[in-house]
Amino acid sequence: MKSIFPRLALLLPAFLVSATLAPAWAQRAGQSVSIQYGLVTGSKQVDLKSGAVPAGALVGGALGLASGSGKSSSKKARNTIIGGVAGAAIASAAQGSQKGMLYEVNVGPAGLVQVVTDQREIRPGDCVAIEKSGDTANLRRVSIDYCDSANTAAVKAVEPEARKDAEECAAAKQQLVDATTTAAADLAGRKIALLCND
Repeated sequence: MKSIFPRLALLLPAFLVSATLAPAWAQRAGQSVSIQYGLVTGSKQVDLKSGAVPAGALVGGALGLASGSGKSSSKKARNTIIGGVAGAAIASAAQGSQKGMLYEVNVGPAGLVQVVTDQREIRPGDCVAIEKSGDTANLRRVSIDYCDSANTAAVKAVEPEARKDAEECAAAKQQLVDATTTAAADLAGRKIALLCND
């Protein structure tokens, strides 16, 4: 059985640096999810504390879940619980880690989109879905056929299924944001690992 702890290894550091990133929350009821498809043209590791995150970049993965700045003390306490779920189990792996990945995605006529995330399995040349919900994004590797303009009608035909997948991912992320206990946060983290990755 694959452990989720390596995937959550950046969760604790993400909360430590989240004050430097734009506040980002997963989908709430009534918010729409938008999906764009594109080819990854570049990727590089970035130090989240160094200011290397470009202005205007979307924030995805666990990095976009919570921001302590300007939040109530109850939100800050909740964020500590969320961070503790991953941190307690993987503290040694996460100590000092302030790294994320910056991906550039060519979405055709709309240009380039930059996404900063803790997801590390994506490579240049991969076709990805950029699932935007509120101020957060999820990158999901998909078949190269999604990025072939000859398949525009087929991609539109399967849009309801893709949107359902994106909404389930966003809902799992929101459950993590809303968690008030370590058990609830752990369950939500496991759902994210199942629903949000390729």
